[in-house]
Amino acid sequence: MGVTPKIAPSMLSSDFANLASEAHRMLNDGADWLHMDIMDGHFVPNLTIGAPVIESLRKHTEAYLDCHLMVTNPLDYVEPLRKAGASGFTFHIETSKDNWSELVQRIKSGGMTPGVALKPGTPVEEIYPLVEAENPVELVLVMTVEPGFGGQKFMPEMMNKVRMLRQKYPSLNIEVDGGLGPSTIGTAASAGANCIVAGSSVFGAPKPAEVISLMRKSVEKAQQTS
Repeated sequence: MGVTPKIAPSMLSSDFANLASEAHRMLNDGADWLHMDIMDGHFVPNLTIGAPVIESLRKHTEAYLDCHLMVTNPLDYVEPLRKAGASGFTFHIETSKDNWSELVQRIKSGGMTPGVALKPGTPVEEIYPLVEAENPVELVLVMTVEPGFGGQKFMPEMMNKVRMLRQKYPSLNIEVDGGLGPSTIGTAASAGANCIVAGSSVFGAPKPAEVISLMRKSVEKAQQTS
């Protein structure tokens, strides 16, 4: 498999009053990416952060900022996030069925990595055209909970989507988000996920570095046996 493990703590579970130090703590504990949940209070009920927070954090770190856009109009966010210093820009297929080609082009033109996410109720087949396009997305995020809130229970039935994607696209970055931790990482890794978003299981752990290491080893082990 031509993909590497990426462990991305979800900063939604961090102490927002100390975001820079929390970011440094996660990176020192072995995180590869920092996962940034951007919610607009419309596509999902919750309201979190936007470009100003990304811009502020960027001044304190060179880390890969993996931005997950749970917003109704992702096109409106491309230029602000480019200016803010976002690294990855993952939008939801449910909001972009008619304009995803333009959206991907704009994301790439802004120097960011395009990804597409799908909610639990969305068939995985809907994102195949985006992966197979002449100008494709480079990551697929399979939501393993309903987007909008942290701390939800992992939905193992979503792993069939991951398996289908890994079988069809061996070199694709496949990310999972929702309820990932020591008790569920094996299921996700064996299905073929290589990018792991984890919030409360990392930030709530006595030793986050051990949780990050465990998840990385689970992905590596699954890749070696696949």
